[in-house]
Amino acid sequence: MARDLSSLFDPRSVAVVGASDDPAKYGHAVAAQALRAPGRRPVHLVNRRGGTVLGRAAAPSLTALGEPVDLVVVSVPGPGFEAAVDEALACGAKAIVAITAGFAEAGPEGLARQRAVAARVRAAGAVLVGPNCLGIADNTTELYLASDRFAPGGVALLSQSGNLALELQLRGAPHGLGFSRFVSLGNQADVTLVDLVADCARHEPTTAIAVYAEDFGDGRAFAAAAAAAGKPVVLLTAGRGSASARSARSHTGALTTSADVVAAACRDAGVVPVRTPREMTVALAALSSGARGRGRRTAVFTDGGGHGAIAADAAEDAGLEVPELGGPLRDRLRTVLWDQSSVANPVDLAGMGERRPLSYADTVGELLAAEEVDAVLMTGYFGGYAAAGGGLGGGPAGGSVLAEGETRAAKEIVSHLAGTAKPLVVQSMYPHSPSCRVLAEAGVPVFSATEDAARALAALAVRPAPAGGVPALPEPAAPLRDPGYHGVRALLASGGVPFPPAYEVTDEGELLEAAAEFDGPYVLKALHLPHKSDAGGVALALPDRAALLAAYREMRERLGAPAYSVEAMAGLADGVELIVGVRRDPRFGPVALVGFGGVLTETLHDVAFALAPVTAARAEALLRGLRGAALLDGVRGRPALDVAAAAAVIERVTTVAAAHPEIAELEVNPLLVRPDGALALDARAVLTAPADAPKA
Repeated sequence: MARDLSSLFDPRSVAVVGASDDPAKYGHAVAAQALRAPGRRPVHLVNRRGGTVLGRAAAPSLTALGEPVDLVVVSVPGPGFEAAVDEALACGAKAIVAITAGFAEAGPEGLARQRAVAARVRAAGAVLVGPNCLGIADNTTELYLASDRFAPGGVALLSQSGNLALELQLRGAPHGLGFSRFVSLGNQADVTLVDLVADCARHEPTTAIAVYAEDFGDGRAFAAAAAAAGKPVVLLTAGRGSASARSARSHTGALTTSADVVAAACRDAGVVPVRTPREMTVALAALSSGARGRGRRTAVFTDGGGHGAIAADAAEDAGLEVPELGGPLRDRLRTVLWDQSSVANPVDLAGMGERRPLSYADTVGELLAAEEVDAVLMTGYFGGYAAAGGGLGGGPAGGSVLAEGETRAAKEIVSHLAGTAKPLVVQSMYPHSPSCRVLAEAGVPVFSATEDAARALAALAVRPAPAGGVPALPEPAAPLRDPGYHGVRALLASGGVPFPPAYEVTDEGELLEAAAEFDGPYVLKALHLPHKSDAGGVALALPDRAALLAAYREMRERLGAPAYSVEAMAGLADGVELIVGVRRDPRFGPVALVGFGGVLTETLHDVAFALAPVTAARAEALLRGLRGAALLDGVRGRPALDVAAAAAVIERVTTVAAAHPEIAELEVNPLLVRPDGALALDARAVLTAPADAPKA
């Protein structure tokens, strides 16, 4: 249920507890900001010494005010924090912004204090931001309770870093970016990132949500809130380079990092991930244009070969495609360009712009109208003619005629854009020239750096959340009691995962009894070994019982494993081995991995990730997105594989894993996919507890 945060963002009255005349204290900066809009609502300053603060009378306590206060900012030293919160609640506060530090970030004792305060706030029906935060602001309600000013605009900024928020404000100014709201998240003891994303989604003046988060709390709930927002969500997070906690017993654990998990959550939620504050600014500037890409097929348009080549590389580095243009489109381009122009992609004017500036507009119009083009990246000198004519320097001598022509071309480009939803992004050597200003004022993102222009287009190409949004977790099933190989097989088989016949044996008699249940060839596996194949604990294609018995004796002598599995050998001809794994992330819950498997899983590293459980349709899309996806459709005369059957098994495996919170990792490797179906050939599980539980 969505929380009511109206008292937080549009309170009837405000009090700053800890207001001070000392510029070194945070209570001074917040009080000064709060007084910027005294006509909007009553603003009370509270200092235990009373007197005056910033030329205003200060009350010695909230109680001394003699009237209720809707929102209270608490900026006092730690020892007095709880008393200040209790007094605020007694005075009827419905929202508290806790700037005071020294709680969960200080250790277990601080965490216990924080939890106790949050419980008292919730019991009173109030909300708490922080503690250990730097305040909030809402430009749409003239609420200024942070140390810095934020230019008004449409971006809601939710950040765990005050300095990063300031940097984003400074970087956004040249692009005309402004902010509807700012919230410093702090420790999220009560009001969480999820609450704020949901509230900003309902906030009509907010057009995009920018998040810097180091701790997601409930990451899956964040992803779900972002998917449901109906507005662009741009995420900057830290720690991408460090591998998450893992078990060395599993390929899934060895292949999965925290960066993979966050990226999977972003894809499933339609969130735009960025790596730096600069990239976040670029993405927000692009998204503010209102255009959205239908896909990643990008036409690069330039007036110089060097710029075109660099831009094509930058586009592909950003995850876009720069395909060769089709014959009919190339023919249409030749009708508006001269003979020496290149029309393959990149499209190069090759000097025609100086002869006829409107050729820029004609070319952009043809590219935007082409069905095979999803977006256009224009790069190079455009803007230079108007820069020279406008006295900015750098353009050809006597450029006034060219300047006028270029400005007309800019206006013509704007008219072409009016008839399409496709995005155009521009990189210019003269981004502040009059003609580039024409484009920028019409909403076209203009950048000086090629890589920024490419990254902007990539942000516009991010797909919305898939149908159904972030997958819901199934109800927990009865816990898995036997995490051994056959116990895991039985669990998966009960969920509809197909396996070949298999029997666990501990001596030669049981081995021969098992072999009598089905004809060879046989497979023999030593159990309770982490990587059986690497240890020489798997023997394949044993033709008869004699060969099976000989392999058993040799393996037992060499490995000494207490138990073995005798299995029917699956037909490997025309098949491809896949891996399906699920690892339970502490923030995002179960995360699925699918890719090419077998003994070369970690060597190939051709895998994709998604939040689990994964539907069959989503699973097929993940498989089709692998680098080696062509293998699934048959190569060099091999038949096409039953990808739909493999996708169905992936759905069943990930559904089983999602229903068992006690399983830290579940893996089927290999999953053999053939022209006539899919078959799981091996499985293993790692439990979260107890730590010494036996493992397959």
